[in-house]
Amino acid sequence: MTARRGYGDRVDVLLGIDIGTGSTKGVLTDASGTVLATETSPHAMDLPRPGWAEVDAEAVWIHRNEPAVFARAGMWFGSNSYITAKLTGEYVLDHHTASQCDPLYNTSSFDWNHEWAQRICRHLPLPRLAWPDEVVGTVTAAAAAATGIPAGTPVVTGTVDALAEAFSVGVRDPGDLMLMYGSTMFIVQVAADYHTDPALWTTAGVERGTYALAAGTATAGSLIDWIQNVTGNAPFDELTAEAMAVPPGSDGVVMLPYLAGERTPIFDPLARGIVAGLSLRHGRGHLVRAAYEGIAFGVREILEVFDSAAPSSRVVAVGGGLRSPIWAQAVSDITGRTQLVPEQTIGASFGGALMAAVGVGLLPRSADWTRIARTIEPDPHRASMYHELYRTWREMYQTTKHQIHRLTAMDSPEVGRR
Repeated sequence: MTARRGYGDRVDVLLGIDIGTGSTKGVLTDASGTVLATETSPHAMDLPRPGWAEVDAEAVWIHRNEPAVFARAGMWFGSNSYITAKLTGEYVLDHHTASQCDPLYNTSSFDWNHEWAQRICRHLPLPRLAWPDEVVGTVTAAAAAATGIPAGTPVVTGTVDALAEAFSVGVRDPGDLMLMYGSTMFIVQVAADYHTDPALWTTAGVERGTYALAAGTATAGSLIDWIQNVTGNAPFDELTAEAMAVPPGSDGVVMLPYLAGERTPIFDPLARGIVAGLSLRHGRGHLVRAAYEGIAFGVREILEVFDSAAPSSRVVAVGGGLRSPIWAQAVSDITGRTQLVPEQTIGASFGGALMAAVGVGLLPRSADWTRIARTIEPDPHRASMYHELYRTWREMYQTTKHQIHRLTAMDSPEVGRR
């Protein structure tokens, strides 16, 4: 995330960068939050075998599974800190990303847990810690030549996409909660105090000395993409129209959306998807709507965990999944929560630009570019129906998990070659 200070007849321009699972996005804004330009570059994630992914590697995993690679490594980065290093030559990591690296970081004291950190990282030096909106260096001459960003432009640390997106839509005060509709669902809530719960991730927040509680699913929009792919690659609008023709409740079809295992709250990498209630009269539209509802049931289960820790006072919805007229409405209907949808939902890169503006002093720390465009209200007439379906949905995992685990054990290259 960079900021160019204006001089003469130049204006202050802010650049935010978001490296996501499926693409890298950039946004250029001015200090008022007006978007001047955006760009997206798609890329893929490798899934070489069940439980393996190209992203999300950790130091211990690399040391155990790729020891030669680990031995050659000289530093370790998050995606944003790697970009910071390429732009500035500085070796830093933001507090929030560090706080996701258990047990390397002590969240309650906002510092490395030095004993554990060196035991795990071994020969790798620990990066300097910085807050996401902190200026940590300037663009070097070499980086300027490679990127076109002027040398000397200040660079702030930035942070992971979910927290940057929460920052971008004004999720800043205790009780504020963000629902991010993307390839997965990710939920972030600002916490007033340090709090731990085995079903939630307790992390450092974006702003200095703050905390956040977080949770996430393993699939969401990726499930809709999968259905689209295996049913003939019909256009998204066609799938949506078919699902809209199916009544809420999907005529008794219920889906567990665990096609990539599940994160919060069951943390079961061996879980798998289930579709129950199918008959010959059901069609593709039923599968699509049941998938959206299955994701929404998962969100309700997660929000119940949040409620036991610290109830939310405001829910803000963001992400590309909001273009579906079904998905967010199903979440409101099933959870009973009103959702606020901002006018600008570009995402993490927009939050990165705001961090840059705050970091270089163009804006005060209280600055907020958020303007709410609409609200999504729950339909009270669907509450009792969804309550009964939710009870069935929750029972499905508990009553089938042992059988599913046995089936998951067969989903491997070794079994397939026998």
